[in-house]
Amino acid sequence: MSLLRDFLHRKKQSEIVVLIDIGPDSVAGAYAQYTGGEKPLIHYTRRLPIEIRKGEPHEEAMLRALGALGDALISEGAPVLVRAVGSASVGTVLVSIDAPWQTTSVRTEYLEQDESFTFTRDMVIGALKNTSTASAGKMLADESIIGTILNGYETRDPYGKRAHRASIIVLTSLIDEQVAKSIHEALRRLYHTKKILTISGSSLRYQALCIAFPHERDALILDATGPLTSIALIRRDLLMDIIEVPGTPDTAAWLKNISGKLARLAERFPLPRTIFLLTKEKDLASERKTLDVANLGSLWLSDNPPKIIALLASHIIGLVQEATSVTPDLSLLLMALYYQSRTPEGSLPVDK
Repeated sequence: MSLLRDFLHRKKQSEIVVLIDIGPDSVAGAYAQYTGGEKPLIHYTRRLPIEIRKGEPHEEAMLRALGALGDALISEGAPVLVRAVGSASVGTVLVSIDAPWQTTSVRTEYLEQDESFTFTRDMVIGALKNTSTASAGKMLADESIIGTILNGYETRDPYGKRAHRASIIVLTSLIDEQVAKSIHEALRRLYHTKKILTISGSSLRYQALCIAFPHERDALILDATGPLTSIALIRRDLLMDIIEVPGTPDTAAWLKNISGKLARLAERFPLPRTIFLLTKEKDLASERKTLDVANLGSLWLSDNPPKIIALLASHIIGLVQEATSVTPDLSLLLMALYYQSRTPEGSLPVDK
């Protein structure tokens, strides 16, 4: 009887994940706890600015800020974690890296045979190995299957099904190789784990938003969190294209660049009427106003402008638990949500 009681009262197994967000002007970190099917629970967060000294390369300033963040995670965050869960043991470190150190692209791979075949995970892994390419100085950080079409129909659970032809939509993250190596070395000095996962920030945020807003099957994601603004087009739950636009302090020039890219997209696809705007909190009101007053409705061949949803931490907070008193950090919340969606294998996330 006591064995049964012990079994029923046994604590659920949980994993502690360190979330590291590296942006162009700041770095942030958090401890997130994952327990069974429960919502991720964040115990500690900290964000520090990247302060570039005169004549110092941007990369060196970022690594110095990352070092200071690591000190805070160990000296301040670890005791918080021990009080909350009884241990500061870390299983995984997830690192999100933004421009100027990353690039993101989307491509479609095609499989076709005269005879019908069974679509398998091994088949997808083999196809990606044969087609994956990384330019000199870049590291392939992540390849995510974000859509599968069998015999012309989008399929959410494709594995094990029969088909004559298949299309696989792949989102690829490339990270500057030397920067990634330096980041990994810094994190290994802090945590005794070999499981350090790296992904580009734009890829992670796109995938997290698809989880947070599953009913928005058609949307544009305007990600202006860094020096590059990325525009992701989603139609019928599938990522059709992702375009990166150089940033500029000139608001009129920025809007002209955005409008030009949207116009080119409109030549190939009907544009969705929902736009998710992701940007720094201090710029949110001004960029929302800029888009509101712009004549974007003309791209939709309509007098009615599209609906712009300026994303806040409050949009995500219901999906992630917070055990801290600090203001929720949207980027870290999206990271926590993304990690929960990964498959156990970690290499091929489940189609959204």
